[in-house]
Amino acid sequence: MRETRQNGFSTRAIHEGYNPLDYHGALNPPVFLTSTYAFDRTETGANRFAGEQEGYIYSRVGNPTVSVLESRLASLEGGEAALATSSGMGAITAVLWTLLNAGDEVVADKTLYGCTFGLLHHHMKRFGVSTRFVDLTDPAILDQALSPATRIVITETPSNPNMRLVDIAAIAERCRKAGVHLVIDNTYCTPYLQRPLELGADIVVHSATKYLGGHGDLLAGAVIAGKELIDQFRYVGIKELNGACMSAFDASLVLRGLKTLTLRMDRHCETAEMLARDLEGHPAVAEVYYPGLKSHPQHLLASRQMRKMGGMIALELKGGLDAGRKFMNGVTLATRAVSLGDAETLIQHPASMTHATYTPEERLEHGFTDGLVRLSVGLEDYDDLKADLLGALDRL
Repeated sequence: MRETRQNGFSTRAIHEGYNPLDYHGALNPPVFLTSTYAFDRTETGANRFAGEQEGYIYSRVGNPTVSVLESRLASLEGGEAALATSSGMGAITAVLWTLLNAGDEVVADKTLYGCTFGLLHHHMKRFGVSTRFVDLTDPAILDQALSPATRIVITETPSNPNMRLVDIAAIAERCRKAGVHLVIDNTYCTPYLQRPLELGADIVVHSATKYLGGHGDLLAGAVIAGKELIDQFRYVGIKELNGACMSAFDASLVLRGLKTLTLRMDRHCETAEMLARDLEGHPAVAEVYYPGLKSHPQHLLASRQMRKMGGMIALELKGGLDAGRKFMNGVTLATRAVSLGDAETLIQHPASMTHATYTPEERLEHGFTDGLVRLSVGLEDYDDLKADLLGALDRL
């Protein structure tokens, strides 16, 4: 029997889940601006609410525009199904609140995005859920960290903000043997650079605000997993618990972003790798954290599980925090702003901005200093960015 050929990544990012001829020939999926949906008969509504019949009932649960995006994201990540949410934190809370009960435990990597850390460290314990933070860059540590109460292991790779990597396949094997769900935040890489589900992870989450959208004009998130899990996240996590559904308009913006994802990520990666080498060679720089550098302690792991090395760079300056502030204030092309993955190059100070939920002691314990600077490399010309960044360093 002849196998059905699957289209390539870029083709699916443009076409998956949508046929213009089904919508009067409209090239782009229509934006369905509706909160609710009519039923032809009372029984139809009852059957849809009972899950016995396919169809839309209310846009918190599903919307035709959002469905196209979900189909496309599932295909790109290699998952059975996807759930689009109103933000990255909406995606993470939909997963955690659905799968966890009082008395359960989460094992998390010691370095996470500030709001993810704040949720796990400060807030989940109010609901009887404990979190154990460990160094998941050593997979063997997970063997000691897991307990009978563990339900979820969660990590980012590369980590925000200091670019540590976790061996997804090695961690996934241990989670599978223990019967716990492995959740990977794939925001930094996107499915173009890394596909955690294919490496054994159970659930992938994204802040689609970042590279998937790519233009700094929306807030969005996504979860990709098996259909049974996605149904739970949709009908429990979103419908009943956090309500963080994606709007049809934001879905259309993410769909637009996906059309150029491959091109943009190639450019982000190419420019970031050249800039990382430039920064590493500057006398004012103490350390550059970028997986594409051979000096990165996990360069070989990055080469094995990532297609390319991404567009994010972290660096420490020899002058510490004061030098970092002067450096950020000295740039003229790069933009001082949080977020990442935009066309514009963004520079920010994690300790006082995105990771301010950590205390100074926690930042040191969790692997990054107050002097760390994070750079999201944009789509500007390389020569212009080089002149801006190295010129700001020269002026120190």
